[in-house]
Amino acid sequence: MPIKILIADDHGLIRAGLRALLDDVPEFTVVGEAEDGLVVLRLVVELQPDIVLMDIHMPGISGIEATHRLKDIAPKARVLALTVHEDEGMLREMIRAGAYGYIIKRAVESELIQAIQVVSHGYMYVHPSLTSSLVKGLSPHANPETTDNEELTQREKDVLLLLARGHTNRQIAEKLNLSPRTIEGHRSSLVSKLGISSRVELMNYVDSHGIKE
Repeated sequence: MPIKILIADDHGLIRAGLRALLDDVPEFTVVGEAEDGLVVLRLVVELQPDIVLMDIHMPGISGIEATHRLKDIAPKARVLALTVHEDEGMLREMIRAGAYGYIIKRAVESELIQAIQVVSHGYMYVHPSLTSSLVKGLSPHANPETTDNEELTQREKDVLLLLARGHTNRQIAEKLNLSPRTIEGHRSSLVSKLGISSRVELMNYVDSHGIKE
């Protein structure tokens, strides 16, 4: 089944450009376009997209508020923020609102395609230009056994280990006897604390920090 995508941006030319790009990818299908946050909420319910490419600043309600509301009305839709803002604060707000990813509009086409693929599989994606800014308290001389690992709660370590093994949010929720929304919260916290999103990065972190069951 193709990955169904809804494009949300208040600039018609940007929407047209994104549609032209994504229509050329066989595994993608663009099911609709939205010019403001309120239209996003209506179309997500109507069209049931897998991915929402969400601009942050739109008329009506912002992409951040729209993302937050989607958690209740369309929990299966995964939001990928697509914005000009290379801003750590904006990134954190989108993640807290429930976004699965954050990519910059100046990104090359292959990066956008990769981001959609990553997010569609339930993983977080953060544009490389912002990944390093999420990591706090690190230096070239920091001991990896005593930095970020100590800042993680035991539950975050449990979630991290299962994510690294390729489990989905729903599978993790069932295994840990928690709600999928709680797992999403832990996942967002891990991204904020560690600044990593891909499964390879998660696996490397688990191995290098000796995280075990």
